[in-house]
Amino acid sequence: MDGYLGVDIGTGGCKAVVFDSAGKQVASAYREYDVIRSRPGWAELDPDEVMRRCFEAVAEVASAADCDIRTLGVSSQGEAFTVLDENGRIRCNAPVSSDTRAEQLARDWSDRFGVEKLYQITGHTAHPMFSLFKLLWLRKNQPDVLAGARRVLCFEDLLHHRLGVPPAMSWSLAGRTMLFDVRRHEWNSELLGEVGLSADKLARPLPSGSVVGTIPTAQARELGLNEGVTVVTGGHDQPCGGLGAAACKAGQAVYATGTVECITPAFAQPIFSDDLRRNNLCTYDHAAPGLYTTVAFSLTGGNVLKWFRDQFGAPEIRQARETGGNAYSLLMRAVEDRPTDLMVLPYFTPSGTPYFDTETPGAILGLRLTTTRGQVLRALLEGVCFEMLLNLDILHRCGLEVTELRAIGGGAKSEVWTQLKADVLGRAITVLEVVEAGCLGCAVLGRAAITEQSPVNIASQWARPIRTVQPRAAFRDAYAQRMEDYQRFYATLRALAKSTVTD
Repeated sequence: MDGYLGVDIGTGGCKAVVFDSAGKQVASAYREYDVIRSRPGWAELDPDEVMRRCFEAVAEVASAADCDIRTLGVSSQGEAFTVLDENGRIRCNAPVSSDTRAEQLARDWSDRFGVEKLYQITGHTAHPMFSLFKLLWLRKNQPDVLAGARRVLCFEDLLHHRLGVPPAMSWSLAGRTMLFDVRRHEWNSELLGEVGLSADKLARPLPSGSVVGTIPTAQARELGLNEGVTVVTGGHDQPCGGLGAAACKAGQAVYATGTVECITPAFAQPIFSDDLRRNNLCTYDHAAPGLYTTVAFSLTGGNVLKWFRDQFGAPEIRQARETGGNAYSLLMRAVEDRPTDLMVLPYFTPSGTPYFDTETPGAILGLRLTTTRGQVLRALLEGVCFEMLLNLDILHRCGLEVTELRAIGGGAKSEVWTQLKADVLGRAITVLEVVEAGCLGCAVLGRAAITEQSPVNIASQWARPIRTVQPRAAFRDAYAQRMEDYQRFYATLRALAKSTVTD
């Protein structure tokens, strides 16, 4: 039996999943790692630890999967990069999306370069999360790091490098660096010149599903893989998940709940519009060939649940250790099963779309001595959902109507959480048999590469819906009425935050 391996490298952990020729999951493994927050505004990963955890996960599924693994593809978080010297040694940690050290530089540099010009090249608007601004920060503040650089690789191509194949980067992941021309599909020489790099220091940009190389025999044996495993380009995690969920038609979008929470629609032509640009909604390549996408997202996303677990979930953590259960699943049992009277602004990290707000802090409004832990937890999740509803409304005004949401990621496993999302968004949400859609998307691309079938056709056969969660009418209406309050809440806190900084 043939198998197809997808590796998903996230901000909080990595997954490896093997699927058979029918798209059935046959083995999976997960490894967690921590974000390093050594200074205010900094958020980094240790690339050596990430690669070590990826290798552990791959070795585990290679041992568990009773099949002949034919291909390996990588779905990766965007923006984070690793600087390597001539000997392949890592010169600094990898700054992740929520790292804001380049905030002021991003504003000043973009104004000088030209906001519209930058958007027309990259399809993105300025934010300190993007690789471009982190590299500019390094050039200004730690010039020795880049001066000794032989390679600058994102996590997809860094894993290629560690596997022993010439590194390549999918077009969708290259788009997240803001160094890539999303129309011409090539590294932009002017932007590279600004950060002091040449294209030969970056990976080869290739369409998703392109053959990168074959894992060398010695490396394959070390991981427990069979010989001749073909490495194919995967993509940025969100469009990879969109392909894995078969959300590839107009009106369809994948709703991913992970460290970051994202809604990713598919459309046939690249869209560059003032409405999208003003709301920081990008345009770049989908993992499905020939399609494009945008990403509406909350950087706080699932981070807020991890924060709650670590700070207030000691009973569930202890119970999970004693029983072999999952602390997150146990926490969901505590969630209040009705809308709360609390209002949460989920800016526990910098916000995502539409505001790209790095200054306004998160807040919980309405606490009383009678407030329960379950109400606080539900309110935190409601806050993230309000942010996603705001984004859906903006997409609608921009002419990108989302009529079908397909849930993926760890959060899709929770009936409580999925029902809450449907209630707040006022939309039905379809749950799939396999929620690790980023890994499934990479497996789809791998099978398509060696069989020459259409990735979209394969995905439509492999992405199997198991249930559709409908919004409860009373709750949907209650949340719709509170949406205006949520927007006023943000405006008030933003003004307060600005006056506090000024004072």
